[in-house]
Amino acid sequence: MSSLLNIRSVLWIAFFAAILLSWAMMYMMAISMDLDLIGRPGEMGAAMAAMDPRMPMDMPMARFGPLFAMWAIMMAAMMLPTMIPTLRSYEDLMVSANGTRVGWLGVLLGYSVVWVGFAALITAVQLGLLFGGVVDMLGIAKSVWVSAGLLIVVGLFQFSRVKEMCHGVCHSPMMYFVGHWKTGFQGGLRMGLGLGAFCVGCCWGFMALGFVGGVMSLLWMGLATVFMILEKLPSVGHIVTKPMGVALIAAGLALPVWANL
Repeated sequence: MSSLLNIRSVLWIAFFAAILLSWAMMYMMAISMDLDLIGRPGEMGAAMAAMDPRMPMDMPMARFGPLFAMWAIMMAAMMLPTMIPTLRSYEDLMVSANGTRVGWLGVLLGYSVVWVGFAALITAVQLGLLFGGVVDMLGIAKSVWVSAGLLIVVGLFQFSRVKEMCHGVCHSPMMYFVGHWKTGFQGGLRMGLGLGAFCVGCCWGFMALGFVGGVMSLLWMGLATVFMILEKLPSVGHIVTKPMGVALIAAGLALPVWANL
C-alpha cells in the first residue's frame, strides 16, 4: 500500500512540475520577445511585431516548428490544470472499479495527444493569418474589427448546442468514464483521447481569443485558464458558461467604440 501511495505522489508531483515548468517557459519566451505580463511589447517587441514575415531573414514566429513548440507548451500550461478534476475522477474509479495507475497515465497521455494535435492546427491557422496580413508577428489581430468579431463569435458559441454537449462531458468526466469504461493503459488512452476531443470542442474559443490580445499575453493565458478550470468544477461549472458568453459579446460590441475614443 505504501509503495502505491509513493507512486501516486511521484506522479502527481511530476504532473504539477510539468505545469510549473510550462508556465516558466512561457514567461521566459515572453520576456525574450520584449513583452510585459499583459502582452504589451516594448521597443524591440514593437519592431518585431511590425516585421514582414516574407523578409529574407530567420524569424522563428514565422516558421512552423518554433511556433508549434510555443503553442504545445502553452497547451500544457493552460490545459493540464483543467484536467485535475478528470484525473481525480479516474482515481475514484481505481477504488470503486478496476482502474489502474497505468490507466491513469493512459488518460493523461490521450488527453495530451489531442491538445498537441490542436496546437499543430492552431499553429497552421496563425501562420495563415500572419502571411495573410490579418495578425502581426506577435499573433495580435491588426484590425479591431477582427478582434471584435472573434469576441462575438466565441461569445455566441457559449450558447450553442455543441458547447453544451462538450461542456457536459468536461463538467462531468465521471459520467464519461462510466459510459466508456476501458481497462488498462490502452483503455485509459482511448478514454483520454475521447475526453480530449470533447475538451477541445468546449475550449477552442478561448485559445482563439489569443489573437485578440496576443498569443503571448500571460494575462490572457492566466484568465482563460482560471475560467476553464471554473467551467469544469462541479459546483460552479454549469452557471458560468452563459454569463461568460454575454461578457464576450458585450466586449466585442464595445471594442470598436472604445478603440475610436
